Amino acid sequence: MVGHKVGLTSAAMQEQFGIDQPDSGLLLDSMAVAGDRVLPLGDLLVPRVEGELAFRLGTDLSGTDVSERVIHDAVADTFLALEVIDSRYGFEGLTLADSVADNAACGRFVLGAAVPGLVPELGGEHLTLTVDGMVAACGFGRAVLGDPIRSLVWLVQRLAVFGTGLRAGDIVLAGAVHASLPLGAGQTVVVGSPRLPQAVLHVA
Repeated sequence: MVGHKVGLTSAAMQEQFGIDQPDSGLLLDSMAVAGDRVLPLGDLLVPRVEGELAFRLGTDLSGTDVSERVIHDAVADTFLALEVIDSRYGFEGLTLADSVADNAACGRFVLGAAVPGLVPELGGEHLTLTVDGMVAACGFGRAVLGDPIRSLVWLVQRLAVFGTGLRAGDIVLAGAVHASLPLGAGQTVVVGSPRLPQAVLHVA
């Protein structure tokens, strides 16, 4: 386990799947796309792609009363990320219980280069996702619960209910800023923003 993902944090994603609350799942090292950024599509069932913000923690976090200030101080790195969601149940008629049972539909992920610390005012960061050089989706960081740092607050509080928390070194994907898009063979998908290095995925 290398971290966690938080899903269904934006109105666009909740409306797309008809689910009105966030969920979360685990990130495994086998889900990280290799350094060549090539994803074999045949390994997946019904893949879709999302542009996101992500964080790496520098300290452990736990507790139901964790504050945004504590979260700010705990973030060691900020990234752009592409998450490939996938579901063994399919996405048509997906329920919250389906999503939770399927690890919040996490299939694969790829990170851009890290920017040290917490990049300030991420609510105003505008993410643009391109497919084969054409703009396919976009959104601001504030689409994620009003501020993507609140995704971490939600996750820590959720984990505390089960007697656990986040660990130093964990990666956390904060959730998509736009509705997910179908992923097809031969595509090159890029997410970029003004202050963060791109995350790139080539689909084989």
